This record gives sequence, C-alpha cells and structure tokens, in this order.
Amino acid sequence: MRVVTAAEIAELDRRATEDHGIPVAQLMDAAGRRVAQAAEVLLRERGGRRVVVLAGKGNNGGDGLVAARHLRGSGAEVTVLLAAQKQEFAGEAARALAAAAEAGVSLHVGDAEQHQSMIAKADLVIDALFGTGFRGVARGEGAALIEAANRSGRFILAVDIPSGLQADTAIWDGPCIRASATVTMGLPKLGLVLFPGAEMTGALYVADIGYPQALLDAVPIATWLVTAAKVQALLQPRRPDTHKGTYGHVLIVAGSVGFTGAAVLSTMGAARGGAGLVTVAVPQAVYPVVASKVTEGMATPLADDGSALGPSAMARVDELLASCDVVAAGPGLSTAPGVARVIEELLGRDKPLVLDADGLNVLAGRADRLAKARSPVVITPHPGELGRLLKQPTPKIVDDRLGAARTAAARFRCVVVLKSAHTVVAKPDGEAAIVRTGNPGMASGGMGDVLTGALAALIGQGLAPFDAAVAAAYLHGLAGDLGAQEIGQVGLLASDVADRLPHAIRRVQAGLQVDPIHELRD
Repeated sequence: MRVVTAAEIAELDRRATEDHGIPVAQLMDAAGRRVAQAAEVLLRERGGRRVVVLAGKGNNGGDGLVAARHLRGSGAEVTVLLAAQKQEFAGEAARALAAAAEAGVSLHVGDAEQHQSMIAKADLVIDALFGTGFRGVARGEGAALIEAANRSGRFILAVDIPSGLQADTAIWDGPCIRASATVTMGLPKLGLVLFPGAEMTGALYVADIGYPQALLDAVPIATWLVTAAKVQALLQPRRPDTHKGTYGHVLIVAGSVGFTGAAVLSTMGAARGGAGLVTVAVPQAVYPVVASKVTEGMATPLADDGSALGPSAMARVDELLASCDVVAAGPGLSTAPGVARVIEELLGRDKPLVLDADGLNVLAGRADRLAKARSPVVITPHPGELGRLLKQPTPKIVDDRLGAARTAAARFRCVVVLKSAHTVVAKPDGEAAIVRTGNPGMASGGMGDVLTGALAALIGQGLAPFDAAVAAAYLHGLAGDLGAQEIGQVGLLASDVADRLPHAIRRVQAGLQVDPIHELRD
C-alpha cells in the first residue's frame, strides 16, 4: 500500500478532475460518505447516536459536513460546530454547508463554552477542521475546538488527518487532535504512519473515494507500507527436495570481550531466520564463551588484540568467505583498530554485506567508503549511528527519518534500514518502505543483533538486499509483537524475539497475519 505526501494527494485530486472528469463535489461526497460509514461502525460498536462534527471552512470541513448530512439521514443526532463564520465558507465547502443545513443538521458557531458542553455530551466527535494542506499552528476557534475535543475524553474520528498534524513531517507545532481513529482518503499520508504523528492517528481506515486505478498507476509514488501480503510474496515455500545448502551459508563476524551476547543473538537471528548454515567468527578471547552458547551455529576463532579483532584477523575471514553466501558484521565488535581494518577489507570483497552497530561506528568520518563497496551492502543503523555516518545530530535524523534514510541510501549507494518505531527501509533510487510491526517492548539490548542475523539469512536464501531488508524488518517486528502478546512488553528479550521468528514466518506464509489497516470500500 503506497503512502503519499500532501503534494502527491493534491496531484491525484487535480488529475482526477482534469484528466478523468471526476468533479470535486463527487470526491467530497465520496469522502463524506466514507466518514459516515466509519462513524456508523464505531457508533454500533460503542453505542449511542449523538455525534458532534468540528468543521473548518476548507474542503476537510466540507467532507465533515457531508458526513454530518449522511449521519443525520441515518438517524443520528448530529451537531456541527463551525470554526469559521458561515459566510467564510466557499466553493464545495459552502455547498456542503448549505446541504447540511437543508437536511436539518444543527449548525453552531462562536460560543466556546457551549461548544465545550456539546462535545462533552457526544458519543462520537468527528474532527474535520484542517486537512492535508495545513501548515503552521492552529489558532483561534480551530485551536479552541481542538483543545476542547482533546480535553473531553470522547472518542474522536479524524477526517483524512488529525487537525494540527502536518501531513509530510508527522509533527505538530501547536494544538493537535489526538484521534482515536482516522479515516484517510484514497491513500495513507506520511504523517499518519511515521512517528510522532502515528501516535495521534489511532486506528487507521483507508477510504476508497473513487480514484481510477489508471490514475493511481500513473502518479509516481515512491513510498509504501510493508504489508503481510507483500512479505508473503517474497517468502517462497520450501520445496521438498532441498538441503541445508539450498538456504544459504551466513558468515557472522561479531563479538568482543564484554559483548559475547551480540555474537550469540545474531547467530540465533540467522538460524531462526531460516539460514541453512551459520558460521560465527569471533575474537579468540571470547571464542570459548561463544562456542559454549552457540549450538546450531559453527563458532570459529579469529586473531585478536586480547579483547577485540586484531589486524591479522582478515586472513581467516578470507578463508571463511570462500564457502559463505553473505556476511553480517558489526554486532559487539567494538571500535578497535583491527575492527576498522576488517570492515574496510570486507567492503572490498565480492560477498553481500550486512553492517550493523560497530561495523558502522568504525566508518564514522569516512562513511563514503560504503559507496565504493564491491558488492551490495545493507546497513542497519539506529538514528544515532546514522547521525554519525551523515555527520548530523541525532535529533535531526529523528525529525526526518524518511528523508535521512533516503539521503544515506543515495549517498552511500546501499540499502538503509533505519531502526526505530516504524522502521524505514530505503534504497538508492529513492524508493522507501515503512514497517509498522514492532512494539515498545523491543526497546532493549540485542534486538538489532537478531535483526542483523535474520536479514543476512534472507539474503542467503536468495532475496535481493532491499527485499530481504523489508521482509526481515517486518518479520522481526511481528516476532516482537507475538512475544509481547504472549509474555508482555516489559521484560521482552531479544532471544524471545529470535525464538518467535519461525512463528512470524509461518503466520505470514499461511496468510494468517492481518495488518492493522481497515479499508473502506463498497
């Protein structure tokens, strides 16, 4: 499912009218009917028939007024609180206002105290104040209605996007509706699926308002949501006449004194991710510990400096490369000089490479070396690590994760998996995917190590690097969700997530996984 910016949805609206002859009034009526459809479902589930619509003077308000008219026709008790004087409404919004009044919808404007009382008595509040074109800070009556709705504790259904939230950046600079659910028109907007905006969105409904498929296919949209169906298409069923060599040999270079767990967890991630064989190469100093912990993987020692990889470790790594299909390097390695040497050498070898953690940290200040890699590279940074690679402060990365991931992918000519709530996966041509699986219980040590191993395993099984990154991020998050459902978020361990990767894979392959997006269509 593709995700759009405010400019992209405006272009869809323009071309729907100019190229396909769909009047703005028809699009507005379709949007309003879908809002009413969702509202009817919510009212049945929650009980009650009292609806208060907060309507701005633009097309978003027009959508809300159409919904109010339809709900009135179905027997709901509907009141509309206007954020502007009636004479300020223009175009299709003015026509929607007149139609609502003619249908007997109660319209009110300008009495803040009365508005607060009406909102407090509603069974459902519909927010139709500001739409995807909103910029800046909500002020005046619009701001007052936002604050009143949020204070009320009522169930709020936002029209297209919560009022006050910016569609492209997922941020807000003033009052912003905290929606319980959002009906978005045509396609999801970036601000609804990226944080922090995602926490203001609530349950997400995507409404079909009649865009022709030819139009949707003609407008280039570079961002999409990863769905279970997409991942299912990437995971091919296993044939009966196969063996361990069929599913790839993963080489993991990881660990140092004090960080043996990273090597073990990345090995678990690869094994649970379906790799046929996993070799884990670690500094000699920690080899006995790792070898005693790794049962399904093959541990092997590398030359070290007493705690971390030494400069001569690459000789043995080269021997191991001869029989492997993909390399994952970085978890727990430290930033010792020998580590930097090994990572530099791996970039010059002809094996696909997954880099995480210290495999990235040793490239800080010389990250452009990634663009010169001999084979495909996937990097899996968190915002702090990506900030070091791009020489930008972490808050700047967090403020625009999608843009940062795209910038890094283009600059370093590699696939970027920017780990965070709703992970972003980007590739050099600008295509990007947003992964909505995962939960706060995964904010603990070792989770990234499991992802690194699983990602390498999928590359070893034949997936292209970008596809492997998308699938691994989705399955890793889903495994975390399954773990949280079973044992809770607090105390969820990275090993719990690794152990549930096969369950996640099975659910997706069997078509049992349902994504938390509700589609509204006829």
